[in-house]
Amino acid sequence: MRDEWFIRGDVPMTKSEVRAISLSKLELYPGSVLWDVGAGTGSVSVEAALTCPDLQIYAFERKQEAIELIKKNCRKAGTESVTIIEGTAPECFKGSSKIDGTLCPTHAFIGGTAGSMEPILDELLEKNPRMRIVLNVIALESVASILDYLRKRNLEAEIVSVQISKAEKAGRYHLMKGQNPVYIISFGGEA
Repeated sequence: MRDEWFIRGDVPMTKSEVRAISLSKLELYPGSVLWDVGAGTGSVSVEAALTCPDLQIYAFERKQEAIELIKKNCRKAGTESVTIIEGTAPECFKGSSKIDGTLCPTHAFIGGTAGSMEPILDELLEKNPRMRIVLNVIALESVASILDYLRKRNLEAEIVSVQISKAEKAGRYHLMKGQNPVYIISFGGEA
């Protein structure tokens, strides 16, 4: 889906090309239960809902502006398969009546952690040690932290570095303008 399709405001969003790769790395299938942690605008949740039928999706977000954008983008897409969980992860993973009694999550996409990456991963893997997890990070310190986490837990991951450039019009010419590189880290799940 084009980035322009989504209602954005000032909330960060996983860009179209990175979103496509991340969704591919998630390896979703009908009946999956996806947790979108740090859901932002909901672009990953919405596109997942539209491209893979029969998903249960839980979008976890702590910022009120982002929560409103997720609601608007879900309404615009006509999807009702996204349940929004308000709060800070991983604390909001527990005790919410919206997720009590649901199926165990099979997949997680992590777009933002507010500095709580390790506790979030611990909680996710406690819920389902075979869960498929995909993280998007831009800071090298975040990559190093995730690599350290994976090494301590003897987990193997695939790391893809993506840098997208898009043409921008400059008079009658088009120049390529680079976006920030994004590291897409994926691990777990059943082959």
